[in-house]
Amino acid sequence: MPDRSTGLVFCERYLQHNTNPYRLWRSGNPLPFVEQVDHPSNPRLAQRTKHLLDLTGLSRRMVRIEPYPATEEDVTAYHTPAYVQRVREICAAGGGDTGEGAPAAPDSYEIALLAAGGVMAAVDAVMTGQVRQCLALVRPPGHHAMADRGMGFCIFGNVAIAAHHARRRHGVERILIVDWDVHHGNGTQDAFYADPGVLFVSIHQDGLYPPGWGAVEDTGTGPGAGYTVNIPLPPGSGDAAYLAAFTRVIAPIAARFRPELVIVSAGQDASASDPLGRMCLSTEAYRRMTAVMRDIAASSADGRLVVALEGGYSEIYAPYCTLAIAEELLGERTGIEEPLNPERVAAWRTSREVSHDQEQVIERVIAVHRERWGL
Repeated sequence: MPDRSTGLVFCERYLQHNTNPYRLWRSGNPLPFVEQVDHPSNPRLAQRTKHLLDLTGLSRRMVRIEPYPATEEDVTAYHTPAYVQRVREICAAGGGDTGEGAPAAPDSYEIALLAAGGVMAAVDAVMTGQVRQCLALVRPPGHHAMADRGMGFCIFGNVAIAAHHARRRHGVERILIVDWDVHHGNGTQDAFYADPGVLFVSIHQDGLYPPGWGAVEDTGTGPGAGYTVNIPLPPGSGDAAYLAAFTRVIAPIAARFRPELVIVSAGQDASASDPLGRMCLSTEAYRRMTAVMRDIAASSADGRLVVALEGGYSEIYAPYCTLAIAEELLGERTGIEEPLNPERVAAWRTSREVSHDQEQVIERVIAVHRERWGL
């Protein structure tokens, strides 16, 4: 029997966004091996996550929320009409790169619209009371996409588009977006950098991707000054540092902002097993971060929480991290065994201690935002 508190957005069509094989950055040629190498962002990541939810029975406990394609009007709330047209033409011509490392296949234009629409459908579901919270397993991801170009595997800015939709369709005035992907959410930051109605927080690995984005001092501009919060943790940060940032920075600022809707850009690539990051999060960290976000949503937004899939490239471990998120949303444990040894993970220093360099970053963030947010 579905738990009416939690929704799930998923569509098999998302798996048809397939940009294999992985290609060299400039020439566009496949890597010169006898056996081709799959693209890091391939359909198996979302497929294995959904499979885990099915095997554990969690997907049956969630209310199925059907995605719908975003319209061009929806997408151009952030992206330029010229870019949207370019994506359409690239896909019609058989595929290609939509910007900087954001490849598209022939079907990717329609699927990218469906991904943006999937997060919009999740917003609709929580805003109308169909469910209190919703997990959106969408692809391609979106948080790197800029107004005029794709970036970092992202074609359209799913979360940014959904936030604009929440305002236009549901009259939401204050939206909190927390991006815990290991890479900085540059596209989402760009969309709302001058906007005091959207508080954007990105906790990410310092200097990883994209270059030049995500500094502590990047706090917004004009009326949006102070409404962007960047927490660039040093490589090697683990559960203890992330949870310290959530409890000492994110939760207190959110309490003062009092969002009416909370959206998480949930990239599970800060995990200890991810090939594209150098962080050390365990599945338990994702569970506990989700708990903090649920508390934030409960305190001012009547529980309205959308968790939208972004990155996460460990085919073995990332699905377990998302499973932990789903378990926390539903308030239950499935008992499925974690692929890493729990005793060994608990013994890691990164799981138990905040190092000096991690503490310095957190203190710097607090100092920069103390005056506006009373930290």
